Amino acid sequence: MINQEGRIVDSVQTSKPHGPACAKALRREGEEAGIPPQQIALNIHRHCGVSLLRAQRVARGLSLEEAAAALRALPGAGSRGAPKPTRFQLGNWESGEHTPRPITVGLLCRLYGCSAKGLGFQDTAAHVPAATLAPATGTTPEEDEESTFDRHFDLARRAVDRTLAASTVSAEQLDLLDEQVLEARQQYVYTPPAPMLTILLTHLGEVNNLAADRQPALVQVRLSELTAMLSTLIADGLMKLGRLSQSRYWYSTARAAADDSGNSELRARVRAQAAMLPFYYGPVETAVALTREARMLCHGRPSATGAFAAAAEARAHAKLGNEEAALTAITHAARVFEQSGSGGQDNDAFSFPERRFHLYESGTYTALGRTRQARRAQTQALALYPAKTGIDPALLLLEGAICLAKDRSPAEACEMAGSTYLRMAAAHRTSIVDERARDVLTALPPAVRQSRSARDLNQLLALPPGEM
Repeated sequence: MINQEGRIVDSVQTSKPHGPACAKALRREGEEAGIPPQQIALNIHRHCGVSLLRAQRVARGLSLEEAAAALRALPGAGSRGAPKPTRFQLGNWESGEHTPRPITVGLLCRLYGCSAKGLGFQDTAAHVPAATLAPATGTTPEEDEESTFDRHFDLARRAVDRTLAASTVSAEQLDLLDEQVLEARQQYVYTPPAPMLTILLTHLGEVNNLAADRQPALVQVRLSELTAMLSTLIADGLMKLGRLSQSRYWYSTARAAADDSGNSELRARVRAQAAMLPFYYGPVETAVALTREARMLCHGRPSATGAFAAAAEARAHAKLGNEEAALTAITHAARVFEQSGSGGQDNDAFSFPERRFHLYESGTYTALGRTRQARRAQTQALALYPAKTGIDPALLLLEGAICLAKDRSPAEACEMAGSTYLRMAAAHRTSIVDERARDVLTALPPAVRQSRSARDLNQLLALPPGEM
């Protein structure tokens, strides 16, 4: 149905719009193929006969209620001339019964990261206030899309930061938010980062709307906790996509929210998670400092978070070549993990189940060159992962390839890395996976880095996603 460029091959034109199931199938197929949301929206518009505005929403998997909430959370929504839309207003705009004002079209452009023309408002485009769009000049369409993406996330992050600095909700509202965030944490385990970011921003908009006015202490604590969790997942998703500067800012926001909550375990968890950015992209010394701070915040109490912090510290020490510190930390992590009794639910991004403990074990022993212990950890971890999951199994297999490279089996190492890379869904094959796959090449003895198997792997990693 969709070719390698992401365009519909067997487009069907009908006078009556197709049902929601058709658009949902196109979205799922596009996401699995790694097609950008803008192209998925265009495919839905052409194939299903719905408006471009509706296609943009459906391409991101948002309900009318979720899209309206995300729109209301944008800076500028609710200001003079820009009403805070309801799901009914948004539905009327999508059906063509009413046309939004130019300033609202600007907010819609910001929400979906496209031009007014891309939403089907060609006649309105000339009247959209420039301040709501802030278009780039002298850039390619690809650069314009990336610039719009960057502004969208920066504006949302700053809105959250202002709320934290400034700072009556019912118990039922809080319980509903808790349920929604828990569901998002569970989705995050297996959903590719690009579509997941839209979902997270929608939930964060709901939380931020309630927190905009400083609430009673107990309510504010819960809202700050939810803000910290969602901001951490947004930061992690941006890191996976290689948007490092934005990821760093969002981790700062997450730490501010966690500190505002006063929840010491959450403060530790956010810091341990934030260490992933410097661990993969440097400086690794910062990862050591963050994980050590996280471990100190646990105050020696046996918990899954304490085990996570210690295991992450061990992996960072190992990457720096500090063998003694790494072995001490991983031994401590194993002891704390055992004492804690359980790392939490397997399907929660904020848990630290046994399989993730073995993932960090594998990373520690792989970096230290202790390949026998690393392989044992990899085998134990891989046996615990379900069929529907994220990138962790691929990272474990790539570490297995690094072990083969260290054991001087270069051809086998490159073959294992290449097959692992090709088997991954395109939407999960993000920059963080690319970096780990290139570590296999770095681990090869210098004399064989120009071998045929090494060149084949290098060429595979250099190919655009659509040519694999």
